[in-house]
Amino acid sequence: MLIARSTQEAHLYMDLHACACGAESFEREHRLDERDGVLVAVYEGVCPECGRARSFAFRLTDELPPAPPAFGGSEPSRIIDPGEFLWVGDQVATDAGLRLLHTPSAERHEQREGPAFALAAVEEVLKFLPQGLDRIPEELFTSERGREVYARTPHRFERAALLENIARKRRILESLDHVGP
Repeated sequence: MLIARSTQEAHLYMDLHACACGAESFEREHRLDERDGVLVAVYEGVCPECGRARSFAFRLTDELPPAPPAFGGSEPSRIIDPGEFLWVGDQVATDAGLRLLHTPSAERHEQREGPAFALAAVEEVLKFLPQGLDRIPEELFTSERGREVYARTPHRFERAALLENIARKRRILESLDHVGP
């Protein structure tokens, strides 16, 4: 069974796993079930493109989930690999950057959600870095997308590159938080 550290992580997992027809999103209904004495979050819906039933079940960890936009505590994800998190961070940061370019300075603080989500995604990547190593080991990339991102840019999974990426995203958030009237 899939193990999610938060509802945020469960939703990202579903977003990353498209329907067989290729549709990436679907309206989800949520319920909690008990299976073998364990509380399970179940998300179900219908693909808007092909009409297939979609269903995901997640056992939530015992750890108190973090506040959004964070995805989990100090341990790395068991269901999303570091390449997927970096890909998500890149996609959201690009989208957020374009929105910020078209937003008046006085209103940019209202666009904080995207950069904060991108930062949270990249912070997740760092959790995969074992102590004593300077790069995330290739074997931790378990998804097709994650392996592709790693193969194209393995240097982005080095400690120094990840820390710089995080610092850059934090500076962007700080600039949004300190916008004057």
